[in-house]
Amino acid sequence: MYRCEIVEARNLAGAVGIARSSAASQQCCDCGISCARHTRKRARFVTIYFARAACLTRPNIRSQPQRAQQAASVRPLESNKTMTLRFGTKVFVAIACLLLLLAQTAFGQSNEVLGEIELVGASNVEKTSGVWVDGQYLGYLKELKGSKKILLLPGEHEIVVRQGGYQDFTEKIMVRPGKKQTISDRMVKDPRFQMPSVFSEIKLSVTPDRAAVFVDGLYVGHVGEFGGVGRSLLVAPGHRKIAISLPGYQTFETEVDLAPNQKFQVKTDLIKEGSTQSQPE
Repeated sequence: MYRCEIVEARNLAGAVGIARSSAASQQCCDCGISCARHTRKRARFVTIYFARAACLTRPNIRSQPQRAQQAASVRPLESNKTMTLRFGTKVFVAIACLLLLLAQTAFGQSNEVLGEIELVGASNVEKTSGVWVDGQYLGYLKELKGSKKILLLPGEHEIVVRQGGYQDFTEKIMVRPGKKQTISDRMVKDPRFQMPSVFSEIKLSVTPDRAAVFVDGLYVGHVGEFGGVGRSLLVAPGHRKIAISLPGYQTFETEVDLAPNQKFQVKTDLIKEGSTQSQPE
């Protein structure tokens, strides 16, 4: 069975009529006369030929109702996929907005509870001095701003600023929630401190370079002051205990015997709490 459209059948009927008219004017090849029976055979042959040709050239022809039914069955699937993607996108955007709102709320609440302390130094001596709050080293004064600004819980706190060769600057303050206080730091030279006439030189190459440096238990500065070209730590010759400390890291300690005018280098990386201690080079 061959599937053909009705429209094509009508066109073929016209072709059959033409074939019949042309066949009637010809003579039968067998009997030599016009024969209606032979004419009908030729017309039927022409009809079958055109019908087969039409079916071979359009093998997957469907009627208009069938194509409409197939399109209608595909559209719901496509619309369901589109709706699912849109719904997933909306859910993702809603969750992201909710998390951002919660983070902003928590940050705002923490700022309302904590109080901020700002230390101001007049000269480079104050700006490179170490800062302790309640006995905990925080860093040197110049870096304690922005993401490293001092935020404290409400109540009384003790702030100490230290620099080698200077007296400690100490002040007790009362921190209030959501309030900012500014403290002006002015370091005063320690009359007991004397620079040795003969000294030894210690060069530091330590990471992080914001760590505090202690010689014989006394704070002398941070690592960044005693490393690089033209910068080193000058100490009296003899037996010296060197300690390098920073919160969150293991304290590095070493002891050296220094001869006059001797140059000594400490090179190491501080190890975070819970890791294996490294050795200096």
